[in-house]
Amino acid sequence: MTIVLTVDDDPAILRTLGINLRARGYEVEVASDGRSALEIVHERMPDVILLDLGLPDLDGIAVLRQLRSFSQVPVIVVSARAESDDKVEALDLGADDYVSKPFDLEELLARVRAATRRSVSGAAEPVVQAGGLLIDTADSRVSRDGQIIHLTPIEWKIVSALVRNRGRLVRQVDLLHEVWGPGYEQETNYLRVHLASIRRKLEPDPGRPSLFITEAGLGYRFNPE
Repeated sequence: MTIVLTVDDDPAILRTLGINLRARGYEVEVASDGRSALEIVHERMPDVILLDLGLPDLDGIAVLRQLRSFSQVPVIVVSARAESDDKVEALDLGADDYVSKPFDLEELLARVRAATRRSVSGAAEPVVQAGGLLIDTADSRVSRDGQIIHLTPIEWKIVSALVRNRGRLVRQVDLLHEVWGPGYEQETNYLRVHLASIRRKLEPDPGRPSLFITEAGLGYRFNPE
């Protein structure tokens, strides 16, 4: 059974998450402070951690820093700290995802599912189906109903990077580095232009993208759900 550790100093949030996660078949461990969370991790490694940043003893950032010194367990930060600097610091330290409070429960559960799939598989499957598309990362091909959809080399690099990290936020700077190389950290307009073209080709409704999602000010996410 998949184990989810929820770390939050708000009893109501722990109770809500516990009820909903258990109802969906997860085993749930809870901690109301950072030290308790680390003790649980050392005793019984969870499959996913939901981590608040505003904890009463060890700050969530400190917990994340300690976690990443010995484990790559998926960590989804769930925090009321909506400032971009907090998000960037958490992601830089190795958080897999960041959800701001107040959060949509179904969206958070979808991100838990995505994190557990990545944890179990360990690597992306070569062929992904989403939104009527067949994306073959090994063959560098995208098709719909058997019809090949032409992507430019740059578009394919972007699509491939997002699909490999499906369900997970890919920061703008990381995407720019992977596609264009060092020295392009400020060229976020490149991503906007090429993502618009990718959406015109691949989204069922380009005006309301459901596959290639923009996380404002942070980066992009491929959403196969």
